This record gives sequence, structure tokens and C-alpha cells, in this order.
Amino acid sequence: MSGQSTGCGFLMSVVVHGDSALNEQEKELNQRLRRLYPAVNENETPLPRSWSPKDKFSYIGLSQNNLRVHYKGHGKTPKDAASVRATHPIPAACGVYYFEVKIISKGRDGYMGIGLSAQGVNMNRLPGWDKHSYGYHGDDGHSFCSSGTGQPYGPTFTTGDVIGCCVNLINNTCFYTKNGHSLGIAFTDLPPNLYPTVGLQTPGEVVDANFGQHPFVFDIEDYMREWRTKIQAQIDRFPIGEREGEWQSMIQKMVASYLVHHSYCATAEAFAKSTDQAVHEELASIKNRQKIQKLVLSGRMGEAIETTQQLYPNLLERNPDLLFMLKVRQFIEMVNGTDSEVRCLGGRSPKSQDSYPGSPRTFSSPSHKASSSQPYLTGFDSNCCNGVTSNKSHSSSSPHSHKPCPPSSGTALQGSDISLNGSRSQQPITSNDVDMEVDHFTNGVTESSSNGFLNGTSKHATEPDDCDADMEVESAQSKRQLCGGSQAAIERMIHFGRELQSMSEHLRRECGKNSANKKMLKDAFSLLAYSDPWSSPVGYQLDAVQREPVCSTLNSAILETHNLPKQPPLAQAVGQAAQCLAIMARTGIGSCAFASVDDYLH
Repeated sequence: MSGQSTGCGFLMSVVVHGDSALNEQEKELNQRLRRLYPAVNENETPLPRSWSPKDKFSYIGLSQNNLRVHYKGHGKTPKDAASVRATHPIPAACGVYYFEVKIISKGRDGYMGIGLSAQGVNMNRLPGWDKHSYGYHGDDGHSFCSSGTGQPYGPTFTTGDVIGCCVNLINNTCFYTKNGHSLGIAFTDLPPNLYPTVGLQTPGEVVDANFGQHPFVFDIEDYMREWRTKIQAQIDRFPIGEREGEWQSMIQKMVASYLVHHSYCATAEAFAKSTDQAVHEELASIKNRQKIQKLVLSGRMGEAIETTQQLYPNLLERNPDLLFMLKVRQFIEMVNGTDSEVRCLGGRSPKSQDSYPGSPRTFSSPSHKASSSQPYLTGFDSNCCNGVTSNKSHSSSSPHSHKPCPPSSGTALQGSDISLNGSRSQQPITSNDVDMEVDHFTNGVTESSSNGFLNGTSKHATEPDDCDADMEVESAQSKRQLCGGSQAAIERMIHFGRELQSMSEHLRRECGKNSANKKMLKDAFSLLAYSDPWSSPVGYQLDAVQREPVCSTLNSAILETHNLPKQPPLAQAVGQAAQCLAIMARTGIGSCAFASVDDYLH
């Protein structure tokens, strides 16, 4: 019996280690493909990752995750040739695409072809023999371009050789490599949407494909850098002519409006003065928006809602969906322990969720992988108010108001709490502009101490108390607790959740069904289904970076009340450029791969 048990344990260990190795390989493949082809959106145009078990001739056998190809036909005549295509065509957004094939065995005669073919090309042939098919053959070193007659091209290849195939989607050419050395251009005027293809013809022939699963023998990244430089030089040479002054003035206006939009008061003023421009929003109004943004970005949603209602009466009443989104975010911050309501009840939030750098907003909200839907709490009372407050009350969630907690040893408002160590948000601090403004709070601390730590490095001599506080925070991170660990805070959070459920039902009755609101609430409530919400499939909601789109939406709504654009022109221009690149990719213009907007912004 013990022997059987030992055997089962060994098999389970093998399976577990095997799965772990496969996961690591998949991770390595994903990382390499993202580095090589950053412009490709695989949701729209997946990259080839293996040979297709469906798109092949019957004499082809596949193994090793459909990367190894072996011949299993008779191999007596050319009619016994067999090919296989990759799972997907090469996306134009690659710009330059590359794969390699290692010859494991040349078999009887080494009648092997490596190349490309369009969908629908006969698979009972070697690549290159038919229209829209292209191949380099090992037995004679000839290249075949949609013809049964080959042209002298390169050396023959045999067992142990590694043959690479590079498709340039900018000039529509193809070249091959042998053991890491380029053999020169083989084909020109290639059509779009070609598939990597390999063909075999005699018994014993076996080849392995590398679509990025392993480092390539040929330095394809150096070739890509050459083409990136060419495309960027082409962009730089674009003729401006006599309109340079006009363009310069337009860009300055766009930058100024961007700074005003994101409430960078001091920088906006300084920039306007240096470029002789007028700021089209009152300074007090900009600072009001800045104050609200800081509250949202530091997780203090209750105070952000209350401040919005004080400064912009009726705004949230006129936008019930916006108010609902803010309330859902407040619930999430309660779970996180960062909202003022639960802080004031004695909870201490994990500092990793408490800090958020006062950096400029990016032009597009960070995307986060949506997780599968999880069951949410039911049985909430529906006899509470819907959360929409009147002009007479500024409370963001009855019956409690949102008075800031006084700094004390039991709160997370100490200056030592602004270190970014351990933060799950990966956004770097890229501007200190917010810190130039006074009399506001940033990430739960006053401006005078807001830059005590930058990226984990102290700017000033560290006091012993600060060290103790950091040690305490690190301990807190390893023991994150719901609502900061306070029972009273948990009860308040549950009560708030009931109010939120009631608000959702009221909105559905008054405005009809809203799938976005339903999913938002469901995902938020799902956090309570897990003992450790931060590590759960819906834990991404607790990441400080998720405050960003909420902050942007609220800021845009406030700007609309001043008849100012919801999005700054600079963001619209960048978004338009990104859309143009996406359209180029869909229409097969490969140069879009090396024209990233980010390259010019940085």
C-alpha cells in the first residue's frame, strides 16, 4: 500500500512540476512576443504560436505542443508532399516578423521546404510550388516563388541546421537565415496575410518550429532596430515648411490646456506666462478640481463626493450614474481600509493601498484584465435611501458625515505613510507639480511632507520614528485586513453596501437597466466572497491605479459644467494618432509597428 502511495505521490509531483514548467514557458513566450511585436493587438490579430492541427495534409504528424512536425507518408513521388500552416496569419502590425525551424532529421532525402503561404493554398504540395506560396528548399537550396521551378538562392540545409524566415511587412519582402546568418532577399512584392508554412516529402524528416518559445539564433531585434530608426527618420523629415510658427503656437496651446485640465495650477501659470497665453479657467476653479482629484487618488472617496457636492451643487444629482460609480468606488475603498469613514472608526489601512503618486494622468486609462464574474452578496436591505443627497445635506453616505480624522498614532495620516515601498501600483512619479500647491492633502498627508519619499528613497534624514513606522507598515502589508481590521468599520461597510444595493434598485426603476452599473456593483461585492480580497480574481479593483479612471470621469464632468472640453485637445490628438495607427495595422500597412506615439511623448 505504501508503495502505491509513494508511486502516486511521485506521479503527482511530476504532473505539478510539468505544469509549472509549461506555465513558465508560456510566460516566457508572451514576454518575448510582446517585446518583439508591441504594436500587435492579439485580441484582434493573434500571432502564430504553433502549427495548426486542422490546416495540414494527412501525411503530416504533429507533436510537442504542435511545434514538432514529422512526415508519415510514403514519400515515393512529389505527389506525396505534405505541408502544414501555422494557426494564424502574420499580422501587419508586426512590421517585421520572424520564425525559425530547426532540422531535427533530414530523413531519407531531405526534401524539406520552409516558407509562407496564403489561406487555401493546397497542402498536398511543398511551399513555393503554387500561387501565393513561397519556400526555400533544403535539398537544392533553391527558392520557389509561386512556381514549380526554383531559382538558385542559398546553400542546402540538413540535420542540425536552423533556418529562419523573416517577413518585412513594410516593404513586403522576405529573407532567410541559416544558423544565424542572413542569406539575402528571397522574395519581393509579397501579399498580405501569409501564414508560416513548412513542408516535408520523404520518410524520417522531422523539424521543430520556434515562434518565440526560445531565443532566436539570428539577431532579429537588431534588424528591427534598423527599421525603427528608418521609420522614425522618415517621420522626422516630414516637411513643415512655412507653417512651423503656426504649429508651434498650436502645440503650446494644447500643452497649456492639458495642464489646466489636470489641475496643475503652478505649472499652468508658469507655462502660460512663458508662452504669452491666457489661462481660460479661474485659478480657484482649477484648485478646486485639484483638491477633489487628490482626494480620489488617495482613496478618500467619501470626502471627494462631499467636496464635489459642496463646490458643484446639483452636479451629481444631475448625473446619477456618475454618483453611483463614485459610491461603488467608495465601497471598494472601504474594503481596502482607505476611505475616511472606515479610517475614522479605528481601522488602519495597508499602506501599499494608501499611497498614490501625484503624477500626471496618462492619455488613456490603464487597462486591467477583467476577471470572470463572481457571486455577490444578497439579502441587502432595500429600505435605505438611494444615496442621492439633497442640497441641504453634504453627507456622501448617510447617516455618517465625512470629517477628516485628526492625525494620531492610530491613523494612516502620518508623514511616514507616504513611502511607495510595496505599492501594487506600478506607475512612477513623473511630476512634482501637485506638490507645488499648498493647503491641500496628497495621499493622506499635508503638502509639507508629501515628498518625503520618492520611489522608496528618502530626500531628508530619516527620523527613528519613521523607521519604526515603515517596519509597522511592512508588517501590515503581510497581514492585510478587511476595512483595516476594525469590526466597527466592517459593520459600517456592510451597511453602506446595503445602501448601495438600494441605490442600484432605485436607478434601475427610474432609468432602466444598466449592464455596466450591474457589473460594477457585482464585481465590488464579489470582493467580500474571499478571505483575502487583494489576492482574489477581483482583487485588481483594490489597486490604487483603479482610482485613475474614476478621477478622470469626475474631472471631465466638472469641466463640462464650466463649458470646457471633457478631454484636453492634446489627449484627443494622441488618441487620434493611436487610432490612425490601429487603422494602418488593419489595412496591412506594416510601418505602423515602428511609429509608436509613446516614443515621441517620451
